[in-house]
This record gives sequence, C-alpha cells and structure tokens, in this order.
Amino acid sequence: MEVILKEDVAKLGSRGEVVKVAEGYGRNYLLPRKLAIVANEGNKAVIVQMKAASVRRSAKEKAQAEELAKQFEGVNVTFTRKSGEHDQLFGSVTSGDIAEALEKKSFNIDRRQISVHEPLKTLGEFTVPIKLHKDVTAHLKVVIEKEPVVE
Repeated sequence: MEVILKEDVAKLGSRGEVVKVAEGYGRNYLLPRKLAIVANEGNKAVIVQMKAASVRRSAKEKAQAEELAKQFEGVNVTFTRKSGEHDQLFGSVTSGDIAEALEKKSFNIDRRQISVHEPLKTLGEFTVPIKLHKDVTAHLKVVIEKEPVVE
C-alpha cells in the first residue's frame, strides 16, 4: 500500500513523502491517526502543496531550534544522588530526570529529545546531546554529585 505522509513518522519518512507500507500498518495505524493519506492521483496533486508548506514550516522550526540551542550555551544541570563504592549511584539519572530539571529552569524540552543512550549511573560530568530539530542538536552539561552522608 502506498501512502503520503502528512506528518514526520520515525523510522518511516518525513512529511510529504510517498512511502510503501504494509496494508495493516497503513489501514490500522497511519490512516486513523491522520498521519498519512492514501496515495491516489487526486492526493498526489496535494503533495506539491504540502511540500511547499513543509519547506516553509521546516525553515521556521529550524530557526527557532537554533535560537533555543544558543540559549543552552553555558546551561548545566546538577543532580545530587546517593552513591556507593567506586562512585556508583543507587539508581540512575535518566532523560526524564534531565527533562524535569530543565523544566524547572523554564526550558520546555520533551524527554524523547534528550539522547541519553544509557542511564547515567556514576558520579561526574557528562555532555548530553539534545535533538531540537533534525538538523539542530544542542549539548547540555550534566553534573552528578555525591549526596552528603548524614549520620
């Protein structure tokens, strides 16, 4: 089945592309969620208009993402966690934790934009990439400190 994507779909394609998908995936997922439309002659004429609008929208989104990336310069997030021997944390710092800390600093970033491949489980400084746009990535400094032991 051929469909025209109305939105960017991860691991499938971007807005305005004509892609070939399995019948069930198209009929049961893409079409009901308005992520795609069936690729017929009438709809293919709409692609041209969608691509022009997409180019304008993408340029605007990229400009906003670049401006947000400039705001991330010099920003760091600090976590205080309990740790055991060899500076191993009890638990970890995840992308959700980082997103929550950024929200407190008035940055509205979704946790899925934060690329922590594996949760941070040791003390120290880490540089974490944040994908703001498909072409714009900002880097955030994350510091994990040892929580003082209270006796």
